Amino acid sequence: MPETSRTDTGRLMEMLSVSLGAYYGDFTAASARENLTASQGKTLSVLRRGPAAMRVLAELLACDASNMTGIVDRLEKRGLVRREPSPGDRRVKNVVLTAEGEHAVDRIRANMRTTREGLETLDEQERATLHDLLDRVFTTRPTASR
Repeated sequence: MPETSRTDTGRLMEMLSVSLGAYYGDFTAASARENLTASQGKTLSVLRRGPAAMRVLAELLACDASNMTGIVDRLEKRGLVRREPSPGDRRVKNVVLTAEGEHAVDRIRANMRTTREGLETLDEQERATLHDLLDRVFTTRPTASR
């Protein structure tokens, strides 16, 4: 059986899987410390980038629209998000992160000790390189027509 190198795509995919598993476990525990589910924490994190329509949130979080409604309802009840009409289409409701929701995201990130400590072992140049590589690997690109 041939030995695989560190640059083998399959091995890199496995490393990403292990890394993302550790990150997700850390994120889930930090969210729980805020009395949030991982899905609620992820929703707040996505909204940190800006308001989003319910449909868009469901797509980004890969969940059913009815499940997204329940998640947003619970977050809204806690004052972490609010719904407001979309400026472009008043029939569409955008979900917006409140100031308290932003604080919750900050606390989640601060409590992700394993991830934070791991990233802090990298110097500034290594963090910049990691950022650029992740951006390059995971940035959505239009698919070429064939």
